[in-house]
Amino acid sequence: MNKRKLMFAINRSGSLSISDQIRKVITEAIETGVLQPGARLPSWIDLATQLGVSRGTVKTAYERLSDEQFVVMSRATGTCVAAKLPVNTTKLADAEPVPASELYQDFLFPTGDFQMGIPASDVFPVPLLSRLFAASARKVMSLRQAYFDPRGESELRREIAGQLALSRGLKCHSAQVFITTGFTGGLGLVLHALALHGKLAWVENPGFPPARKALALAGLTAVPVPVDSSGMDVEYGILHAASASVALVTPGQQAPLGMTLPLERRNRLLEWARANESWIIEDDYLGELQLNRRAAPALASQDTFGRVIHIGSFSKTISPGLRLGFVVVPPSLIEAVADVAACLCPAPDPAIQLTALAFMNGGHFLRHLRKMKRVYNSRSTELARIMEGFGYTTHIYGLSVLIDLPDGARDRAIAHYAYNYGLAPSPLSGWYLADTPARAGLLLGVSGKEGASLLQACQRLDRLIRKLS
Repeated sequence: MNKRKLMFAINRSGSLSISDQIRKVITEAIETGVLQPGARLPSWIDLATQLGVSRGTVKTAYERLSDEQFVVMSRATGTCVAAKLPVNTTKLADAEPVPASELYQDFLFPTGDFQMGIPASDVFPVPLLSRLFAASARKVMSLRQAYFDPRGESELRREIAGQLALSRGLKCHSAQVFITTGFTGGLGLVLHALALHGKLAWVENPGFPPARKALALAGLTAVPVPVDSSGMDVEYGILHAASASVALVTPGQQAPLGMTLPLERRNRLLEWARANESWIIEDDYLGELQLNRRAAPALASQDTFGRVIHIGSFSKTISPGLRLGFVVVPPSLIEAVADVAACLCPAPDPAIQLTALAFMNGGHFLRHLRKMKRVYNSRSTELARIMEGFGYTTHIYGLSVLIDLPDGARDRAIAHYAYNYGLAPSPLSGWYLADTPARAGLLLGVSGKEGASLLQACQRLDRLIRKLS
């Protein structure tokens, strides 16, 4: 257990002795849950040095705490908070509150069956990645101590550039690649660099709510552009907000409805950006995880004007726990983005980066992708079949299955009620901008259960829908 550095001031002129002041602060920290059972306290020497008091003073405080059964003192493990606190202890701390915003309530906080955006953990290569991470961590710690390149490790940036050229047709120099903390870290990096406060931004409607929130936090005003069977309606955007400074789009697989933006609309979008000197932020949602066909070329691969910023991540293809992504910027933005990376958004832990590099270099990444495509295709088909057996119309969209709800059903109410029963469907209406027409439905992630456990989860969800409809 890691030692905690206790932060408090000593009143040397107060009526309470210094040892009692130390005991009181530690007692309050334990009672309020700041110090959890098992947490290791600083040694007498360390705490005495921190506070500028004698070791005997700290020892007296610790001995009193031990007598009161708040701590356990041992030569082997040091002084730790007792596993079982005194029966008269009143623990004041509640569970950490979750923010009340819809962003947390609908998209970030709910966990359970059908949760979207989470890879299948039962086929995750834990032993392999653990071994690669351990080796990478040892390598990083053995290097000369220094600040690492805020743009990301050069070897990983070159590997990503090569991978994009082969799989997505995107030819770029490694200098254009920046390593980020997932998609959201990449979006933050880009929005800082573009500095478009007060400008308009096209967003898909429906589209990824956290990305819309990021635009708002950057001072941009979202212009909802409808999505039809061919993706973002580019002509609608030009007609209603031709002067927008940026368009945020998921051309490979629209989030959440899964269609691919066709060539005609891609060309129209690129031409608009060139003529208007606007930027296109390409969210490469799901990356190469096209289940039934080869992944569509990146929009940035078709950009001859230098207006597309490509953002990808390894959250779906490897694990969201890595918090690892990347941005590919046009040459004209390299300097601006590099400055922001150095000052505000540096690349994540080098050990994580080198783990991903080893995973890709060893050929494991492509093998893992092939395996996951088979798994997700099988599970999405099975999930759709079960829900259709209950009478629902289903649509397979990437790593989720959308089920239509009965007329009048409120998808958000159903989803929130389901959270209490270990289910985490995503309400489709929450993907639409407020004050715009929204389609109701539930998006069910396909990466979790299968077989009998999947059937049971579907049965629970069906009962809830019927009860609340």
